[in-house]
Amino acid sequence: MKSFIEAITSGKKGFVIKNSIFLPFHCEIITIWVGKEMSLLSTPDMIADLADANILSIREGNSYTNMVFRKWKDLAKELGNNNGHIILRAAEKGADIFNSENLHFIRIGFFDHSKELSFEIIDNPYDL
Repeated sequence: MKSFIEAITSGKKGFVIKNSIFLPFHCEIITIWVGKEMSLLSTPDMIADLADANILSIREGNSYTNMVFRKWKDLAKELGNNNGHIILRAAEKGADIFNSENLHFIRIGFFDHSKELSFEIIDNPYDL
């Protein structure tokens, strides 16, 4: 099991294939936001029902997490070139999710013309 804090601070990258992202860590996901860069006209889609197979599928390997977003066709095309991002509200795997100090926002960014993903721990998802 890989810590997301260790993976992010050491600069690990993930990758995207169509509507599927691969994260180089494990975490306890509380909510997921998917959307274009914030503006007065756009608001991100918030996924809170992580068990709805029509919206999201999650699987874990020994050292990674794979998430398939069923409502989207090609995440790199839709969110790449700094057009958007995915934000996870998460805690380390096995951490007490009821302790707010354990909860973090992880911003997943899409590189320009690439299938690589970048990760950043942010304080406020409304201040991007």
